[in-house]
Amino acid sequence: MNDKECKNVIDEIFMEMFKQKCPIDIDDLLAECAFDIRLPNKVIDAVTGDETWASSINSNKYISQTNMEKYDEYKGWMRPKKEISTLDDIIKLWDKVNYTTTERVYDSVNVSKSDTIYNCENIYRSQDCRMCKNTIFSDGCGDSEYLIACQRSSNCSYSMRVDDSNSCSNSYNVICSAKISNSFFIQDANSLHECMFCSHIANRRYCIANMQFEKEEYMAIKREVEKWIINQFMNK
Repeated sequence: MNDKECKNVIDEIFMEMFKQKCPIDIDDLLAECAFDIRLPNKVIDAVTGDETWASSINSNKYISQTNMEKYDEYKGWMRPKKEISTLDDIIKLWDKVNYTTTERVYDSVNVSKSDTIYNCENIYRSQDCRMCKNTIFSDGCGDSEYLIACQRSSNCSYSMRVDDSNSCSNSYNVICSAKISNSFFIQDANSLHECMFCSHIANRRYCIANMQFEKEEYMAIKREVEKWIINQFMNK
């Protein structure tokens, strides 16, 4: 997934949530929305010297999955038997083959700058995702699509900043909640549609700060909140 494809997905998500394209570029969005999410980091492939992306950065040597497989075909990872006299001998011999594999991508297509990705499509700078599509800056998500900066969530779509939640759609900044749609700034709630700034409530719609509004009142306020959110991005 290249930068242009990534920005197209970002714009599509913003259109669903805020009725306009994202007003900032990819790097600024990363800094603004994914600052607290575990994401793959850039490291150097010790065999080729090329940059690669790893979810773990506690190793001395890295090798991309692609290069690891090429090396296995070209030379193989087995080594001739050598005499071992001390534990130090073992450690030195192990060091010759002990590379941390990066960009581990399995049964997936169009994945970039990511690690530990399974059965996914169109993934950008993410890790530990399964059965996801069009996912950007996310960690630990599954069975979801069109996500930005989400973590530990599943069955979500067209959402941004969703954490530890399930079955959310067209929503922004949702924490520890389920069955949330068309909503902003929700925490510890369930089954909300068209709600904003709500916590610890369930089975509601058109609520703001846990207060019930009529649909027309709510939608008028929501339009102003959408403008405020976009301005927050633009003013960073």
